[in-house]
Amino acid sequence: MSGTRPALTRRTSATGRQYRLARKGSAAVVTELAAGLRSFEMAGTQLTETYADHQIPPGAVGITLAPWANRIEDGRWILDGAVQQLDITEPSKNNASHGLLRNTGYELLEHREDSVVLEGTVFPQHGYPFLVRHRVEYRIDDDGGLRVRQTLANDSGRPAPFVLGAHPYLRLGDVETRELTLTVRAAGRLVTDERLIPRSAAPVAGEWDLSAGRRVGTLDLDSAYTDLAFQDGIARATLTAPDGRAVWLWQDDRCPYTHVFVTRRYPGREVAVALEPQTGPANAFNSGEGLGWLAPGEETAMEWGIGAAL
Repeated sequence: MSGTRPALTRRTSATGRQYRLARKGSAAVVTELAAGLRSFEMAGTQLTETYADHQIPPGAVGITLAPWANRIEDGRWILDGAVQQLDITEPSKNNASHGLLRNTGYELLEHREDSVVLEGTVFPQHGYPFLVRHRVEYRIDDDGGLRVRQTLANDSGRPAPFVLGAHPYLRLGDVETRELTLTVRAAGRLVTDERLIPRSAAPVAGEWDLSAGRRVGTLDLDSAYTDLAFQDGIARATLTAPDGRAVWLWQDDRCPYTHVFVTRRYPGREVAVALEPQTGPANAFNSGEGLGWLAPGEETAMEWGIGAAL
C-alpha cells in the first residue's frame, strides 16, 4: 500500500469542535457534541450557563434533544404490539433520558459568521428501530437575539415517533440567579411521581403559579408547564433582575410545553435554571401526550430562542 493518510484534526474540547457566532454585539458558541449551546451573550452580558473545556455538559446544559425529550419510564414502550427496550441512561430513576443524540458528534453542514447548521443521525437500534436525522440551525438575528430551528426528518420506511426539545440554562450576567424573578404564563402543569414521570395534570395554583413571577431562590421545580399563553404564536419564560433587566426564552406554538428545572447542583453555581422548550412532555412514548409521528420521507420543525432587555 502506498500513499499517506490525511492528518486527523485534534479536538481540544470534550465537546468537540466549537463553532463561534457573532453579530450585532452578540456572540454564541455551539458545540459539535449534541449540537449544544455552550454560551450566548448580548452586549457583553452572559445569558446562559457554561462549562470548561474538559467537561461534558453538566446537567445536560445546552444540549438539543431528539427523538424524545426528558424521560421514558423504564426505557420501555410499545410499538405495534411489541415491547421496545431502550438503554437506561438515568439509572437512579430507571429511565431512558434525553433522547439518543446526547453523546453524538453532529456533522457540520454550514458555518457562517452569524450562523451554523449541524446534523446528527439516529440509526435503527434496539428500542428505536428508525432512521431519522436531526438538523439544528443556530442564528443571531438582526436584534442580536438567538434563534434556533430544530428539524427532524424520517428516512425510515415506516412512521417514526418523536418529541423534540432543548435544554438551555439561562442566567443574567453576574446577578445571582436566586435573586431573579421567574415568570411563566401557563394555565396547567403535569403532576409527576417520585421518578419524575407525569401521572396527571392540574391547573397551576399556589407554589406552582409563576404567572405573576416568583423569586428563583424560593423555587424547587422539575415540572412541565402546559396551556402556555401564546401571543402571535410565541410563548415566553422570563427571568428578571431587581434592576429591571431581563432575559427570556421564547418558543413557537409547535412547542406547547415549557419544562422548568431549578437545580442547586450545577457546578460553581448556587442555583441554576433550565428553561426547556418541548414539543411533548416526559414519557410521551407511553402516554401519547404531545407525541408526534413522522411519515416516511416527512420532516417537522420547531423554533425557539433567547432574547434580552439589558
